[in-house]
Amino acid sequence: MEPVAPPTRKSRTLKGRKGRTGFLFVLPWIIGFLLWYAIPMGASLWFSLTDFDITSGQPPRYIGLDNWEKLFNDPQVISSAIVTLKFGLLSLPLAILVPLGFAYLLTAKNLWGRSFFRTMFYMPSIIPFVSAVLLFGGVLNSQTGWLNRGLGVIGINGPEWLGSTTWIYPALVLIGLWGVGNAMIIFIAGMNSVPRDLFDAAKADGATSWQLFRNVTLPIISPVTFYNIVIALIGLFQYFLVPFVLKNASGDPNGSTLFYSLYFFRVGFRLNEMGYAATLAWMLFAVGLLVTGILFWSAKYWVHYEFVEG
Repeated sequence: MEPVAPPTRKSRTLKGRKGRTGFLFVLPWIIGFLLWYAIPMGASLWFSLTDFDITSGQPPRYIGLDNWEKLFNDPQVISSAIVTLKFGLLSLPLAILVPLGFAYLLTAKNLWGRSFFRTMFYMPSIIPFVSAVLLFGGVLNSQTGWLNRGLGVIGINGPEWLGSTTWIYPALVLIGLWGVGNAMIIFIAGMNSVPRDLFDAAKADGATSWQLFRNVTLPIISPVTFYNIVIALIGLFQYFLVPFVLKNASGDPNGSTLFYSLYFFRVGFRLNEMGYAATLAWMLFAVGLLVTGILFWSAKYWVHYEFVEG
């Protein structure tokens, strides 16, 4: 075996120049990360250890772990977490199953107007969501909304969609399903990447359409499904805009829309307790990180990356 020649001064210089050039390319991202993520997160962690009223004109006062002790004894934290959990149990399955069903239908080869329907299902997701929420506020109005009027035509007395603790969650889920176009497009891309020869082999063995979908399509698109679940889960932890616009962050009816993210917004920007609000935000981050970590751990049991081409 011939000895390897040591690197020359010229090669070391070239390597160093490439390293500096690469660093310059990533420098804008590093600066952005430090300015908009790392430093604010560090500041919020410090604020969580302080008593800080932004309207008092006084600097933050260090109080140690008092805010964290208050968090674990705050009944409203438990209440808002239960509200978020109840909504998640209803919305998360539908946030995956509905776009998955649409994607399955819109990948059928014999479907007339397939491109048209794909466009129509996707278009709502590009509409400003505040406008969509205000629109649904009118549609779901129990007195003047066209949904209850339509139900009245067929003899059904429509419920109080936005004023009842029983119907408020179905109403919020209905609003959320308005924007499933992004997840649907991702599912369509995943389904179109399934190798056709696997379908041909399964059909030759006598597989039915349901067996093809369950035993061929679903395992192969499992990375896509996993991605959509993670995005939907993160969206649940950040669920804020809809109840904020519909109910002006009041939590009505009877506290059923006071989600955790809405509660810490109220603490920070209405009660001006920025120190305690930072503590609530860090607890949300910790729980979200834990749940997402568990989801990634579970992926090894049901996500099959060996099918991914490339």
